[in-house]
Amino acid sequence: MKWCLILILFASSLIGVSQEKSTQYNSVEAHYFYGTILEHNPEIGHLITDHPEGMVVQYNIKSFGLKEWERRHNYPDWGLTFSYQDMKNQYLGELYGLYSHISWYFLKRNLRLSVSQGIAYATNPYHPDDNYLNNAFGSDFLSATILKLNYYEEHLWNGFGFQTGISLFHYSNGNYTAPNTSTNTFALNVGVNYNFNLESLPEFIPYKREKYSEPIKMNFLVRFGVNESDVIGLGKAPFIIISTFADKRLSKSSSVYAGAELFLSYFLRDLIEYRSIAYPEFNISGNEDFKRVGVFAGYQLRINKLAPFVNAGYYIYYPYDFEGRIYNRLGLKRYFGKKEQLFGIVSVKAHAAKAEALELGLGVRF
Repeated sequence: MKWCLILILFASSLIGVSQEKSTQYNSVEAHYFYGTILEHNPEIGHLITDHPEGMVVQYNIKSFGLKEWERRHNYPDWGLTFSYQDMKNQYLGELYGLYSHISWYFLKRNLRLSVSQGIAYATNPYHPDDNYLNNAFGSDFLSATILKLNYYEEHLWNGFGFQTGISLFHYSNGNYTAPNTSTNTFALNVGVNYNFNLESLPEFIPYKREKYSEPIKMNFLVRFGVNESDVIGLGKAPFIIISTFADKRLSKSSSVYAGAELFLSYFLRDLIEYRSIAYPEFNISGNEDFKRVGVFAGYQLRINKLAPFVNAGYYIYYPYDFEGRIYNRLGLKRYFGKKEQLFGIVSVKAHAAKAEALELGLGVRF
């Protein structure tokens, strides 16, 4: 599936923020987790039969402030993550994931927050004949996210350390293929870490805060992709979203933005036609306009050329009622070039916890 390849290649660009040819300092870690699937939707209640468990392995590139952004973000780690999860349900099967991740440190580097984003392979997705009870995963490949908050100790003995904490595992295909109810697993974890180059680790380069100011910038962005309604078998359809917005950087690390956008979601056109025929009691003529116009505002974090972002929006033109007027997004942006005028994005658009689309996009900032 093309979008899966694009997603992992885009997420893997996180590794590109490493020091170009400078010495790298690396560590590895592994932990076991045991948890429960959260019933965020009553439609997956029949899939929650036991406590899932698994393991996570991470390869980390350590930072010590050789780049200004490393000092500004308190010397984070980044790298690659592999996960295995047994869902403990015959219809859900097992999940294998590959991710890029970044980890931030707090409280004298004893508290660590890690965010991993990538793809997962589901061994037993929905099938109309062989596995129709799996209404959570409609495809083999899924967008996967891990959030992990751990107490973290390094160098307890000969480079070995210890960690324990909580994790959240999210799997969804962004409505690329129906069904897509998705799952969220809350888990406890415990594990060990090992630091290479123990004898040659450098000191952290101190951070000197500098004032930063930039005028308001305009942005033009086109998002696109393919998605499907929740009606199984109705088929996939393309979508295009045209956005324009202004952003204001509050510092080198963050910015706020607001704008408007036009949604051309052709799955909604097909859904309107289907419901007008299949459900006459809904009083749908079939001629309702599938287009939507929204206004939105959000916040963006800057990590070198990468920018995780979140926003919320409201449809001001909304001729057909689909999941409510309020929507939200979570995504990752990557800037290109010295002037950082061009950027690409990967994001998930949703209505609360219900995903509508996995979006790819290209934009310009001027």
